[in-house]
Amino acid sequence: MEYHFTDLLRRIGSIIWTDFQVLCKWLALAGVTGVLSGGIGALFHHGVDEATALRGEYPWLLWCLPLAGLAIVAIYKLTRTEGQGTNDIFDAVREGRPLSILLLPAIFFSTILTHLFGGSAGREGAALQMGGTLGYCTGRLFRLDDRDLRTAVMTGMAAFFTALFGTPVAASMFASAIVTVGTVHHAALIPSLAASLIAYGVAGLMHVHPTRFRVAAPDLTLHLMASVAVLAVLCAVLSVVFCEVIHFTGHWLTKRLPNPWVRVFAGGGAVALASLALGTTDYNGAGMNVIAAAVEQGTARPEAFLLKLLFTAVTLGAGFKGGEVVPSFFVGAAFGCVVGPLLGIPAGFAGAVGMVAVFCGAANCPIASIFLAVELFGDKGMLYYALACCISYMLSGSSSLYASQRILHSKLKDSSFDGPAAQTDGEAPLAVQGEEEVKI
Repeated sequence: MEYHFTDLLRRIGSIIWTDFQVLCKWLALAGVTGVLSGGIGALFHHGVDEATALRGEYPWLLWCLPLAGLAIVAIYKLTRTEGQGTNDIFDAVREGRPLSILLLPAIFFSTILTHLFGGSAGREGAALQMGGTLGYCTGRLFRLDDRDLRTAVMTGMAAFFTALFGTPVAASMFASAIVTVGTVHHAALIPSLAASLIAYGVAGLMHVHPTRFRVAAPDLTLHLMASVAVLAVLCAVLSVVFCEVIHFTGHWLTKRLPNPWVRVFAGGGAVALASLALGTTDYNGAGMNVIAAAVEQGTARPEAFLLKLLFTAVTLGAGFKGGEVVPSFFVGAAFGCVVGPLLGIPAGFAGAVGMVAVFCGAANCPIASIFLAVELFGDKGMLYYALACCISYMLSGSSSLYASQRILHSKLKDSSFDGPAAQTDGEAPLAVQGEEEVKI
């Protein structure tokens, strides 16, 4: 069969035209998702900030935390979204499960209530849920098929995360890799990054400033690299403790107090009483001021990382809403700030290393964690951050912040060439690697 020059041109043109149509589709979806995520994300960001400021002005609001918990349970019952959360967003990506638009207002107002009255939680869990829901609903408007809908969910997750933190590259990589560890959904990278950049711009126009820290990164030396490696090992252990305590507390409280009304009221009361006993509100809310002090000034109380872990475990386990990522930032930054000087690492820089290392070990996203470190702290200490993230990722085992996250391939031995029947080496059994999981 002969091929002529015109056949070559026709084939090249067909390929380019097909890819161009797909690109236009994703850019259109990214535009809508980015604008919605940026706008709603900015409102959410300002809402959380105002709630935190109001609680600082009126400390007695902390005593209303149990009542706020009852309001949160009522919101979820009225919207019929009880039990739904970040794990459902992961299931929507992996299994194509539908998402209710009512999850968006439920998590929006519930997270603000948690912060207003002093629950210990972050805000990125809400970002992933609201962003994923927005992406799913936008995909339905575009009449996308099942696989493209899953990509739309990841696009929304990345865009909303960026609206809150101002980290478009890390958010895009995070959304593309968080659901199934060992697989990056490359098809989601272009729409995720495009939507993230648009959300970044929209949020900026609405006066949301990106999260940045001033960190003095030391020069590269072999001795300091070795010290950072030791700190990373300790952070890997801490990330496992963080995940296991969060999950254990949630299961234990649910078993002991199966009634959600009673559980959230008791948990709110426990957090309020503990705050009174300690005489500080450092462990209420997200604790961004403590994180900033740890990485920028090199100051943190020795017990801060442990207390934040316990406060967060009780808050989320009782049924309050928020997220685990910012608390993991807090725990890692405070731990690194305290332990780093013992290893010869400057306290502030050790806080930055600990922050990304604990997050990486808990979320199992090494590449996204490295990008996050660069976007938050600058690129001077990138080699230190990369080393810490890789060590923490490898040594954190199968522990995860998210029960629905699946580890497809062993962290210790590459099993990607062994077929779907392969098992991990020393970790939990792999999820079935079916066609729909890999080709999204």
